[in-house]
Amino acid sequence: MAQKSGLPPILLVEDNQDDYEAAIRSFKEAHLDNPIQWCKSGKDAMNYLKREEKYTNRLAGMPGIVLLDLNMPGIDGRKTLAFIKQDESLKKIPVVILTTSADEKDIEQCYAMGASTYIQKPVDFDGLIEAVRRIKNYWFGIALLPRE
Repeated sequence: MAQKSGLPPILLVEDNQDDYEAAIRSFKEAHLDNPIQWCKSGKDAMNYLKREEKYTNRLAGMPGIVLLDLNMPGIDGRKTLAFIKQDESLKKIPVVILTTSADEKDIEQCYAMGASTYIQKPVDFDGLIEAVRRIKNYWFGIALLPRE
């Protein structure tokens, strides 16, 4: 999959198929046209970021941003965040936590580990579209992202 119009890819780490499909629909509704790489687990995300050979269909270049769910089986979002932020070649990639948890302990821990933003997933589709619009406007409109 080639990058669209030079837009940086988004790595979406989400284990739930329904949440993934809702995210993709909300990206389209919000006109977020960046190419999307979906990893279904923390382990898949780690392998993708470290360029394991099984990812022959991976996008060119590192993601401009990672959207990371926290609560996944196996290697969860917390461990994935730690992996990204402890790796010299990955730590500058912004990581946005996008999760159902509003637990203050989770929020504190994620920011302490280097998360760029913590967003609780909206409960309805319109709320998700608005959240994606805000992510788009900030991360791809206002913020200057590091180059690969």
